Amino acid sequence: MKNLWTILTVISLTGAIYSFTPTTSEPVFQGENVGLKIGNKAPNISLNDPNGKTIQLSDLKGQLVLIDFWASWCRPCRMENPNVVANYKKFKDQKFKNGKGFTVYSVSLDRTKSAWQNAIMQDGLLWPNHVSDLKYWNSEAAAQYAIRSIPQAYLIDGNGIIIGKGQGLRGQGLTNTLSSFAK
Repeated sequence: MKNLWTILTVISLTGAIYSFTPTTSEPVFQGENVGLKIGNKAPNISLNDPNGKTIQLSDLKGQLVLIDFWASWCRPCRMENPNVVANYKKFKDQKFKNGKGFTVYSVSLDRTKSAWQNAIMQDGLLWPNHVSDLKYWNSEAAAQYAIRSIPQAYLIDGNGIIIGKGQGLRGQGLTNTLSSFAK
């Protein structure tokens, strides 16, 4: 009887382990190491653009993507935007080791749609992938990516694998990183 309880306990625990799913839409146990470290598959984000259209990070598969957490009220973010725009223009059609083209997935931590839209226009953010849940620091995406300050960025390759992150993706560091992956 003792062995039966041991077997049932193991089966029960094993079932619980394999039924666990993380807060992302991609389960870890299917061979993908979803996480926030370089080499991990980036957690998917699914948020609306200013027009209410849902854009998922996974929709951008095949390109190098800068996941850029920012806000209209963030002075350092706004100061960095010209650099991001310049890199977008320079690399958007570039072929990379593991991706074709470069784009930006801008995740805004704004509270109001009007402030967010005005900043996009004022700073000339040309790429089409602007998303937000307008929840400020309570943003689900910010929690998912452990964002505690902005600007903050992750760079993923065409397969959604994190290949860069943090402050090294600002200023000349972004240009250098993108250049290092260019073919």
